[in-house]
Amino acid sequence: MATNFDRPLILGIETSCDDTACAVIDGTGRVLSSAVSSQNVAHRPFGGVVPEIASREHLSNWPSVSAQALEEAALQMYDIDAVATTRGPGLVGCLLVGLSIGRSIAFALDRPFHGVHHLEGHLYSPFLSAQGEPSEDIPEQFMGLVVSGGHTSLLDVDGGKVTSLIETRDDAMGEVFDKVGKRMGLSFPQGPKVDQLAEQGQVLKTLFKVPPIKDAEPFFSFSGLKSQSLREIEKLEREGALEPGTPVDALPPAALNLLASFRDAAVRQIIDRLRRVHDRRRIDTLAVSGGVAANRLLRRRLVRWAEEAGVNLRLVPLKFSGDNAAMIAFAALMRQRRGIVDDPLDTVVASRIPFD
Repeated sequence: MATNFDRPLILGIETSCDDTACAVIDGTGRVLSSAVSSQNVAHRPFGGVVPEIASREHLSNWPSVSAQALEEAALQMYDIDAVATTRGPGLVGCLLVGLSIGRSIAFALDRPFHGVHHLEGHLYSPFLSAQGEPSEDIPEQFMGLVVSGGHTSLLDVDGGKVTSLIETRDDAMGEVFDKVGKRMGLSFPQGPKVDQLAEQGQVLKTLFKVPPIKDAEPFFSFSGLKSQSLREIEKLEREGALEPGTPVDALPPAALNLLASFRDAAVRQIIDRLRRVHDRRRIDTLAVSGGVAANRLLRRRLVRWAEEAGVNLRLVPLKFSGDNAAMIAFAALMRQRRGIVDDPLDTVVASRIPFD
């Protein structure tokens, strides 16, 4: 059994969508292990995540994923001091797999249990170290930007209280990247491929615009950008500039320019909303997380904006940007430090859970 850690040892379980993940962190927030099994191969023929397949894959993947996490940490299951699992939001069938496993372990070993909100996991993940060091000290007050396939949220954190400042009114940023990529003929998962291909294109600033803000409070909105992008793809096909089914490595410059312009508009909206909030109330520390936080252009633009605005920027390590169990275990550590513990037999999952 390893001894270079501080108590408590927390086992994290993440099964909210199509990644089966298990991790162990210690009392300093050091990630002792983080194992993730992707289901990309299982879902690729369908162009997206199939919930029933995802649930079955979690059941199949869990034994090897948990064994890998415990082996990397040099621990046995009985060494764990607490168990944490994602309770939502997410796909209900997938969440039920993780919850059933987590509360069974907690009940059998008589350990504290935490049902963690998925966004809570992302929110604190920028303070984790990818090099196996203790986590950074979390400021008493900061703002968290969570951008992923299911969420685009700007959250205000003050102590243990989290308040939503801006939400998307329609599609999440990552969802739109996937849908545009799918229409372009890219294989699942499409979002990262759109980002990669956009690096090769030229941005046409006049092609897409950032939706204006008419209300007193800002908001995110990506459905209009998605619809216009799909129309532009159809236009390229009608004009013969893009043949349906064109291989990724043979996409013409016009298609690459479209993807580059689409990505640029999406990122410009994020920066625009941050600038508006910062003008009203100063952002001292901004922690950015979620799968879309791995987007190359978004990371570059955030760094530049933060330097210009004098904002302390914390970008999630790429290792922890996607869904992972280390962030769930870390959020549980924050809860346990505040004296919060859940009853494993009373915890339920839900596809949608308000963040309060």
